[in-house]
Amino acid sequence: MRDKNSRVKSPQPRRKVQPAQNGKQLPEEARIDEFLARYSPEVGAVLRAARAHLRSLFPRGHELVFDNYNALVFGFAPTERTSESFLSVAGYPRWVTLFFLRGIDLHDPGGLQEGSEKQVRSIRSRSAQQLAEPAIRVLIAQAMEPHREALLRADPLQTTIRLVSGKQRARRPTTRRAAR
Repeated sequence: MRDKNSRVKSPQPRRKVQPAQNGKQLPEEARIDEFLARYSPEVGAVLRAARAHLRSLFPRGHELVFDNYNALVFGFAPTERTSESFLSVAGYPRWVTLFFLRGIDLHDPGGLQEGSEKQVRSIRSRSAQQLAEPAIRVLIAQAMEPHREALLRADPLQTTIRLVSGKQRARRPTTRRAAR
């Protein structure tokens, strides 16, 4: 008999994943390619390169993909639990942003991080090569440090599409009408 305050956890995380346009479920990477194809070539290239760079830094753990209303997000965590994510990269119509989910705790002498939220800080990427800059590599290493042991124990990197929002903003910049 269960205590009235205990909860039964579902065996699988809830996912709101929609099938591809043709109605068939595609492999994860093919679906990610579809998500990335919605971006302009410039933003798509920066987002692909940023994702590849982060995947090379974290060969173990989980890459969690969220095709949200506002952005396509690739988060990194030692487990498949979203709450354990520590770093993510997100593509917007005009730029790509690197998010440090506990950025407030990071030592940032160069003042690269932006944001005034309680925890999250970010860096808007100017180019794909920016993630390899020493100051950003130091911030990434600091963000990963509390998760080092869990990442070392984790299986090889697994990619999971966690959410595909049915309604989304345009992934390419829209032109604004000139005021009359």
